[in-house]
Amino acid sequence: MNEEKVTFINSRNLKLSGIFYNSPIDTKSVVITCHGLSGTKSGGGKAVEMGKILNEKGWSILLFDFTGLGDSEGVFEEMTLTRQIDDLTCAVDWCIGQGFTRIVTQGRSFGGTTAICQAAGDKRVQGVCTWSAPAQIQKLILRGKNSADEIKGEYVILGQEPDLIRLKKGFVYDVEKYDVTSLSPMISPRPFLIIQGTADLVVPPTNATTIYNSAGWPKKIVFIEGANHEYTEHYRKVWEAFFGWLAEEFPG
Repeated sequence: MNEEKVTFINSRNLKLSGIFYNSPIDTKSVVITCHGLSGTKSGGGKAVEMGKILNEKGWSILLFDFTGLGDSEGVFEEMTLTRQIDDLTCAVDWCIGQGFTRIVTQGRSFGGTTAICQAAGDKRVQGVCTWSAPAQIQKLILRGKNSADEIKGEYVILGQEPDLIRLKKGFVYDVEKYDVTSLSPMISPRPFLIIQGTADLVVPPTNATTIYNSAGWPKKIVFIEGANHEYTEHYRKVWEAFFGWLAEEFPG
């Protein structure tokens, strides 16, 4: 197994940390994985396990921590979607610099939204797969409020006890600049796979339907029956859907 710890610099001159699995088969193909809002590149071990399996199938894999998370530099509380998109673009730059010509991005939850928005403006990405990506992040954040102006204080609090997430309110203002339903069609004619758990209480399944209906072809949607937001007992079914799609859309 060709596992290597790597770092690369984003546009704000911060060092981002990654784990890279280089395929012994020179396919020029790489998957870049994007973790969720407060996650890390290892995904509690599952992302690493998935990366090793994909590597055995001939793909190179880059797992990396977004700014302010895991082993990457920066301040987490200053996160914005714009910053996430920039980090992912720098990860694509790094892969291009390594000689890869076929790049697929895969993102979970907010990482999936990041992947959609980034690929819409970067034609170097040749395919996108999302798991439980929010279509309208601001609605999930505001929870009935009309705008970020109604949030008291400097910070917005996300999540539930005991895993509360605190971000500067600028995160909400920044998110409002992005319309996922307008950006999704810009992935076409590149392949787009949308995966969603039917028992997701964090990102309702209607988000996946909204993204799918707005996207252009070729596109595919897979619902994992009974799966929660973390795919706790269903992650191998997610992998099966993802691996099958990769084999179908990116043969050889």
